[in-house]
Amino acid sequence: MSFDVKALLLGFLFLLSCQRKPVPAKVPKDTIRIAFLSDVHLTDVRGALQDIGYKGVENPTKGNKAFIRTMEAQLHSTRLFNENYFAFLTALDDVVKKGIKLVALPGDFSDDGQPINVRGLNKILNAYSEKHGISFFITTGNHDPTGPFGEPGGKKDFMGARGQRQAIMSQEGMYTSKPGELPVIVSNDIREMGYKEIVDELSLHGFYPRKNYIYWETPYTEYTYDDYTFEQARAAASLDKRTYRIAGHSKPLPDVSYMVEPITGLWLVALDANVYLPKENGEGYHGASIGYNQTIEHKKHLIDWVANICSKADELGKTVIAFSHYPMIGFNDGTSEKMKQLFGERAFQAHRIPKDTVAQIFADAGLKIHVGGHMHLNDTGIKKTPKGNTLVNIQVPSPAAYKPAYKILEIADESTVTVKTVTLDSVPGFDEFFPLYKWEHDFLLKQNRADIWNEEVLTSKDYRAFTNFHLEELVRLRFLPSDWPPSLKELLLRLDGRQLYILSHLNTKDTGIDITKIGTDDELPEWKQALNMARNTLKDDSLDAFSKWTGQDMIADFYRFRSADELALADIPSERIAQYRTLIASLKKNTHPLLSELRLFADILGLQMQGEPSNNFTIDLKKGALVPN
Repeated sequence: MSFDVKALLLGFLFLLSCQRKPVPAKVPKDTIRIAFLSDVHLTDVRGALQDIGYKGVENPTKGNKAFIRTMEAQLHSTRLFNENYFAFLTALDDVVKKGIKLVALPGDFSDDGQPINVRGLNKILNAYSEKHGISFFITTGNHDPTGPFGEPGGKKDFMGARGQRQAIMSQEGMYTSKPGELPVIVSNDIREMGYKEIVDELSLHGFYPRKNYIYWETPYTEYTYDDYTFEQARAAASLDKRTYRIAGHSKPLPDVSYMVEPITGLWLVALDANVYLPKENGEGYHGASIGYNQTIEHKKHLIDWVANICSKADELGKTVIAFSHYPMIGFNDGTSEKMKQLFGERAFQAHRIPKDTVAQIFADAGLKIHVGGHMHLNDTGIKKTPKGNTLVNIQVPSPAAYKPAYKILEIADESTVTVKTVTLDSVPGFDEFFPLYKWEHDFLLKQNRADIWNEEVLTSKDYRAFTNFHLEELVRLRFLPSDWPPSLKELLLRLDGRQLYILSHLNTKDTGIDITKIGTDDELPEWKQALNMARNTLKDDSLDAFSKWTGQDMIADFYRFRSADELALADIPSERIAQYRTLIASLKKNTHPLLSELRLFADILGLQMQGEPSNNFTIDLKKGALVPN
């Protein structure tokens, strides 16, 4: 063969090789670690409303400005607004310390998608990315955006001068100050942005392709893994090419789902599960808080897309980890129907519980691991379908609520994923705003306000204690008045553990007893009989030990287990947990009709104390099993 022919052939082969996607060097699977920080709900406490230069109220001890909400607002909300800023930074610092380079945020990364907060978040992410080489991957939540195209916004409970509430609105006329209130501040920087503004601000964090990504696609791209180029991906990433329609409505809605391969072997699937249904009057859209029950109806294309991804991943030997804002599996440890029976159809956000078909659909599509948020819960769910497929749903706690934590997923090999939960017990700076809250509390006292929050929260020694106190006050100020059956609430708030255990031995034939006198009249014959039975059942002198806790403690611990699952064990004395189990077993045996609500509540508590492993565990992908670590 002549030199010219050889050269021509080599050149032809070179051109062919250039048309194929380069294969990066193989990264050992045991190096793949991803941190998941969900529901950050960031308020930029260091930020400023740019159009008017407002930076909040001056902190008397620090001498700086603080753009924060009131403590009253926090203790009536399922999330903190202020201290979670410092918790987020603490979590990121811990990620840096552990050497983790991949961080995913499954939605609700801002308070309500306001420019000041999204801008503040982006500043933080960019700083950690540039300084520590961390790649962030974000998906949307119902708080960001609150609507697909943005809308006016504002809050009336920012912290103002001398501890007063300060209303800040994005437009004139949205709120009128009442006599004695501070004048309304108006700033466009507090509006609630839509998809385009949010993803453009956070464009470097997964929503759009980057040159350093090995691969990036959306449900709408037409190229394949083999012919991928960055230029193709960039051309396909425009939001006007990433839309879907609600049946019966012509207006296209954004869908910012994407899949990215940040390092060889890992496919991260960021699902935008938000569904915004048009309002009946045609003006605007309903919120997207329901989750996958609506997603599988109105975004069916995501199911096919996930199935294609999982099929291709099996072919290429990739590990698929999907994440989104919403859970794919129920999070009540099998108690959802019992909770509806006791507390009502919509109590405890029952409308957000995904139907069983959600997990079955995605499991049969090939998805094995999904990481979700939204509920501010630490929980693990597993679904095995009739076809033999298994899906594990991992719920990530929020740094803005009890119990503050984040998750780490470690991919050891193609069949093993280890999940670790890192609690945020110690957060530097968490008490920075306490002097401002003291002003607020003093102001409320002068106003003779009813149900003022408990000032003892300001004695919290660390973030663990602070979030624990936040939960207790949230239960007292919001959940107990709104969610609980009056008779059960009255009973639990009146009795201690000893009295509850005695009550569990009430003779089933004593149906005429006035239960409101239980605990107030120890001379009742029925009470004396129950007392003797309780003592005989325990067969020791441990009955008095039950009096160390009250029914109100039991209510608070119920919320602790519901929120933190296994993590709650660190905050509840082991002796009390053992006594709960004894009480639950006793009530289960007693069919007295007067104890029906208490018995049902105890049954729910017992089930929530024994769910799937949720703290540190390993997922065996081949067996479809969870192994506690």
